[in-house]
Amino acid sequence: MLRAQRARLLVVTLSCTIALTAPTSAGAEDTDPVVVANGTFSSPTVSNGKSFEQGIDNWTGGGRATATRAAHPQGLQAAGLGWNGAISTRLRGVRSGATVTLSWDDNPDGCVAEGSAKRQYTVTVAGAANQPGLLATNTPTGKTNWFIGRSYSFTAAEDSPQLTFTAGSGENISGCPVLITNVSARQTAPPPKQNDPCAGESASSPACKDVAADKEKIDKCPPTDRDCLAGVAGDGKAEKDGIAKETQAVDDFGKVPREQDPNTAASELCTLPNALTSGLKPGDAVVPPSEWWFC
Repeated sequence: MLRAQRARLLVVTLSCTIALTAPTSAGAEDTDPVVVANGTFSSPTVSNGKSFEQGIDNWTGGGRATATRAAHPQGLQAAGLGWNGAISTRLRGVRSGATVTLSWDDNPDGCVAEGSAKRQYTVTVAGAANQPGLLATNTPTGKTNWFIGRSYSFTAAEDSPQLTFTAGSGENISGCPVLITNVSARQTAPPPKQNDPCAGESASSPACKDVAADKEKIDKCPPTDRDCLAGVAGDGKAEKDGIAKETQAVDDFGKVPREQDPNTAASELCTLPNALTSGLKPGDAVVPPSEWWFC
């Protein structure tokens, strides 16, 4: 009994720990990958002899730390939130209405003294319904202390939504910035738009009003009442008349008199092949010329 109680206590403790460390609530199970340009901040490579360098390809603001300075478990370069306080990029290939789950790693940086408060920063995307995600790094230890797998979920309010990481108040320290790297994303695309000609403002047009009225009338007709359906959709007279006209046109075309009989024209074409084969004797060809063609 005591052992079972200890096991239940361990499960409860672990559950509480997970709840406290999750920076944001996870969204739907987004499965389709999204290309995050330069999400590992590997471009450009920091120049030899430097630990940090400003500028990140495909991102606005911030700077990058060498793989040695970042000391990420995967040996990645990292972006620092200590230059201009923020970095941003756009998630190309994401359409408005898609649900997106971001993932990345963060580090308070090894130059922060052990025992200091966790360092805060935010992640934001456009859209009134997308509240900024307030994040806090692991507790500084005076050395590298990466958290692997932060996440933030949102619904895109625009095509190619802009993603921004911003250093918290008082965290904009150029020599000791909050570091992030390994930014990736997955999405569930919105359903395709329906090309309904009577959607939106077009619904009030005369033609769409007539269609809507006819649909309402047809909905009221019993499926077996042909007269009721014909009263709404018509008896198809115009369509039947059109088919009859086409049938008559084809028939009339076949009755047009020709100047020469087709067989006579074909016989005249035999003059040249007959001249070419007239000198052949039986046995000169496997298939006799008389069986080559009409002639």
